[in-house]
Amino acid sequence: MRYLPKSDSERLEMLKACGLSSLDDLVAHLPPEVLQKQALELPPGQSEYEIMDYFRARGERMADGYASFLGGGVYRHFRPVLADVVVSRSEFLTSYTPYQAEISQGTLMTIFEFQTMICQLTGMEVANASMYDGSTAVPEAALMAARITRRERILVARGVHPEYRDVLKSSVKYQDLPVVEFGFDPESGEIDLADLASKLDDTVAAVIIQSPNYFGVVENTKAAAALAHQHGALLVSVFTEAVSLGLLTPPAEADIVAGELQSFAISPSYGGPFAGVIATKMAHIRQMPGRIVGQTTDLNGNRAFCLTLSTREQHIRREKATSNICTNQALIALMATVFMAVYGKQGLRELTSQNLAKAHYLAEGLDRRFSGPFFNEFVVRCGSPEALNTALLGEKIIGGIPLGRYYPELADCMLLCATEMSRRDEMDTLKRACASQSEGMLANSRV
Repeated sequence: MRYLPKSDSERLEMLKACGLSSLDDLVAHLPPEVLQKQALELPPGQSEYEIMDYFRARGERMADGYASFLGGGVYRHFRPVLADVVVSRSEFLTSYTPYQAEISQGTLMTIFEFQTMICQLTGMEVANASMYDGSTAVPEAALMAARITRRERILVARGVHPEYRDVLKSSVKYQDLPVVEFGFDPESGEIDLADLASKLDDTVAAVIIQSPNYFGVVENTKAAAALAHQHGALLVSVFTEAVSLGLLTPPAEADIVAGELQSFAISPSYGGPFAGVIATKMAHIRQMPGRIVGQTTDLNGNRAFCLTLSTREQHIRREKATSNICTNQALIALMATVFMAVYGKQGLRELTSQNLAKAHYLAEGLDRRFSGPFFNEFVVRCGSPEALNTALLGEKIIGGIPLGRYYPELADCMLLCATEMSRRDEMDTLKRACASQSEGMLANSRV
């Protein structure tokens, strides 16, 4: 049923049952300074059909022949129709949580296959049943590393997605786990190994890097792992572009891998829902949050599946729990599982090759900001990213992400992304727009 708000009379009835006379009585015990006094700055409410018309119009506007070169953690890839067919089946769409193995074998099997494929992609030995998304997987990985090492500092690269870093800081703010950032090389865009080394000591629990990083640059995971391990810290390797795992060497040197699977048949959907993942070495399995499905046999010797490990607050004492995560993104993770099964190893490699080729074609002739190797994203100098994006909209092109909002020193730069969905004529149009803006800026500087 659709959500129906309560009427005033129903609210009064509920308040009466609680022995209260007004909604203000519900928060009367709170300090005045934490209460919101003024009304929220929200537009007036709309009827259901008005809301539907609004989003339909927005969707039509964006879908009406607009090309997109946005990336930065959410990517435009082809979605096999089989993914929607499978997840729309009632046994998946309406299933709750697979506590009763005897009636949940289908869901348990798909989760087991998901975990297996994630291990193959990441080079890890065990993966959980999925996380809410990549941004929440990162702080869980940091907390996991702190439990394993019994240390109290986290080092995170500035090349990690800015919003992931914000979620990390918010999540560990009251955990006595200070987060310290280390920089990136201004020429290559890779992590600054010297800066990392200067901040490493025997209090660091985890070093968190992302590859490809937010600038699209492929990081030297081996070097970062060696530095972290020299000081007894764990290396957490993060990814936002899951497609890259079909081509790049798996981060087997890392101790924990955390990432986002949106690229695997999961629609951008205005920012979610997505599916995150944590994978690790078998030695750390009992400190991994979430839950794990294992394979076994039933009384008749047939292959069967069950929840094997769930180190969370619902199943064991709170002080022993690794996390308060009480579910996983089973339906969304199933989309990713179908995607991986449809493409297979060879298909995923061909897909990554297309992404690589198209991004490098787009980069030809543009003023790249960083020299490091890149996959399907890269940073370009363009003077005013906002002005360029405005000009591109006139060509029915959604441009890249202006980086000044996250990196003040890169205010004249834009993050561009090309995938298998990018067409040559669209890329050529973007190139011409960049060249035109550069020529205009040059002419103005001469004047």
